Amino acid sequence: MKRVAKPVFFIVALLILFLTYSATFGIKGKNGDNSTTYIKGVGDIRWGIDINGGVEATFSPATSKKATKEQIDSAKSIIEVRLTTNHITDYELYSDYNNDRIIVRFPWKNDEKTFDPESAIKELSATAMLTFRAGDEYTTATTGSDGQPVYKTPKGETATNVILTGSDIKSAKSEMYQDQTTGKATYQVGMVLNDSGTKKFAAATESMQGKIISIWMDDVRISNPRVDAVITDGKCSIQGNFTAAEASALANKITAGALPFKLTTSNFSTISPTLGSSSLHAMLIAGMIAFGIICVFMLFQFRLPGFIAIIALLGQIALSFAAVSGYFAFIPSFTLTLPGIAGIILSIGMGVDANIITASRIKEELWSGKTLDGAIQKGDDNSFWAIFDGNITVVIVGVILMLVFGPSNILSAMFGASTTGSIYSFGYTLLIGIVGNFLFGVTATRLMTKSISGFKFARNKWLYGGAAE
Repeated sequence: MKRVAKPVFFIVALLILFLTYSATFGIKGKNGDNSTTYIKGVGDIRWGIDINGGVEATFSPATSKKATKEQIDSAKSIIEVRLTTNHITDYELYSDYNNDRIIVRFPWKNDEKTFDPESAIKELSATAMLTFRAGDEYTTATTGSDGQPVYKTPKGETATNVILTGSDIKSAKSEMYQDQTTGKATYQVGMVLNDSGTKKFAAATESMQGKIISIWMDDVRISNPRVDAVITDGKCSIQGNFTAAEASALANKITAGALPFKLTTSNFSTISPTLGSSSLHAMLIAGMIAFGIICVFMLFQFRLPGFIAIIALLGQIALSFAAVSGYFAFIPSFTLTLPGIAGIILSIGMGVDANIITASRIKEELWSGKTLDGAIQKGDDNSFWAIFDGNITVVIVGVILMLVFGPSNILSAMFGASTTGSIYSFGYTLLIGIVGNFLFGVTATRLMTKSISGFKFARNKWLYGGAAE
């Protein structure tokens, strides 16, 4: 067996414990009077309607003229973009073409205190006007809740010279590219314009090379890129010192564009949870008790490999919640529903199974007479494909559930958005949990086992389930 350096055990274990702590409690700080969240924790998770309740609203065009099917569909798609931009996946969205209505149901925010449905729906029905303007002149500069400057109200040429509007944008998305100067991977926003936008932008970039074209949402500036080249094919990119989250946020704002007409709220109400926070608290206590029983079983049955398995399981659980809360900038947060919790529980069970298979194989090799190093290596080799076969089928199922029951697909129309959101949540957490199983239950467990076996105190075969020496 190829030995792993002794410090590896402590490095891997400390990294897992840090992930567990930060993913559970988050990391927050103070920037003057403003509270800043550096890393999101479990408290930042947005719970689904079934757990936390939510809002139901009916939107109608604020006009006496009957809206066309295309206009209703356009308004519905933009509301959907605004929901997904806020990482809300547990929603129901319906179009009523005969009565010119759009009906939406979505859960409360995780930090909701007033539970005022009228306030909760304002962001969805707001008629935000996206514009690309010449120059970068503004009237006022204030400080936002995050401590960053907010530039408002264009003036001068910026106020009068509108180059593009939201209707000229076909799509916008965050992209990764390699900076030719530094060689580092960084992020940008790639945009595709429609035919009218392509012509307008070609003329503007030809006359404004080296100058700024600022981007505004209503009267708030959201970006101010500089023109580096003439864009004639309708495909351009906005580059800057973007993080993954910043590039994604800017792309989402551009994509949201503007509603085709102003919406009025003809009806709104609250939705009671089918489960409730008290049941969630009971589930948490039950989960902690179950994990404690698993820990006792693993320690009693497998001794040192059982102890290592407990550390690996903590990492897998932490990763599951981190992938939901928005812990990682490259993995957006999303709404966690009851089926989503079931996906986490199922994946944890498979993580326990993976550790049991490996520990059992090592134990069997020891009783067959192999040395400790040989037993660990042979146990790892013999258990890998059994774990792989069992988990890869679940990965396939998780991917299929996400693709088939995602927020927008043909089955949404056939079976309804409620089914879509719930099953998508289950598939997502199940998939993340299995990825965590391979990362922690297989890779981290084996690294820690091979590392700690290099210490003299850990060379006794009894610690791995063999005969006492």
